[in-house]
Amino acid sequence: MDSKKLKKGFTTGAAASAAVKAALETLISGNPPQSVVIDFLTKGTRTVPVERVSRISSSCCEAVIIKDAGDDPDITHKAEIGARVLLKDSEDLKITITGGQGVGKVTKPGLELGVGEPAINPGPREMIFRAVHAVLEGYSGGPSKGVEIEVFVPKGEELAKKTLNARLGILGGISILGTTGIVTPLSHEAYIATIRAGIAVAAARDIHTLVFTTGRRSERFAMDMFPGFGEEAFIQTGDFFKAAIDAAVKKEIKEIIYTVFFGKAVKMALGFEHTHAAKSELTLKRLASWTEKITKDSSLAGDVCRANTARHAFSHIYPDHPGLIAHVGSKMLESAGLFAGGRIRFRAVILDFEGRVAFDSNP
Repeated sequence: MDSKKLKKGFTTGAAASAAVKAALETLISGNPPQSVVIDFLTKGTRTVPVERVSRISSSCCEAVIIKDAGDDPDITHKAEIGARVLLKDSEDLKITITGGQGVGKVTKPGLELGVGEPAINPGPREMIFRAVHAVLEGYSGGPSKGVEIEVFVPKGEELAKKTLNARLGILGGISILGTTGIVTPLSHEAYIATIRAGIAVAAARDIHTLVFTTGRRSERFAMDMFPGFGEEAFIQTGDFFKAAIDAAVKKEIKEIIYTVFFGKAVKMALGFEHTHAAKSELTLKRLASWTEKITKDSSLAGDVCRANTARHAFSHIYPDHPGLIAHVGSKMLESAGLFAGGRIRFRAVILDFEGRVAFDSNP
């Protein structure tokens, strides 16, 4: 599916800013809006429906927005994102932002926010500041209020269990995220941001050897293999081979143990920056060429070339041809070393599909 044809959405940060705007408009105008217009941090606007507004007192109001991720498979899609706004008399505009129910708190160094702060990232904070300015200037001619804001997510703690927040040291709820306010369906940005955050947390804790895996299943096996490593040392990189290594280089990580299944290992061996399954045909042709060269078995090479998937090809190769698997491992190390510019030591561990070690460059 072409992501350009998919419906875009808005981030939790944009939803929070919309909730702030709705609550503040209600306090100042006396009329709860049915929708508000939010300004994205790059360009463009969006009209966002307001789910509900509740006036708590003459100076306090809260509003709730339903987060719309568009066609992106986001766990916060359709979640309630709310803001409670309290107005105080002030000679100058003073805005404070805190996190309430369902908004996580930062407990480990290395992230954009300091330890002890609510997990409301800089982008959302900027959107909230802009929303406050827009309302005050529109209704009262200029900023002259103290505005205390508490962002809350009623089911945030439950949603956070489906994320890696706890590993990053964000406890008690979700993060309020977004660099622009826009959610682009199937975008790589959010995943890469998570990789970078995980590496940053590890580096801040002086963890210089990381275990990279491509997903939850390979990570589960890796954790069994390396029980002496703390959970911060394990980073799920997905398909982002080069981007993950780039992030590790920037944080001066010393060593990476890449623990992957055979299919991903072959794509890494071929030097693909991104190891998406769409490149399977090329992968199998090259693997068949290596098979012919190393095993001298043209029949086996033909079986590999005709295989439906790398997993199918692996069933022809393993366990009878360890030299071929070792060749894939050595090429994988070569690709990783090139991406890192020689600044990181690598160890390659290739797993069979039951999680057993089929190759280890440092047994």
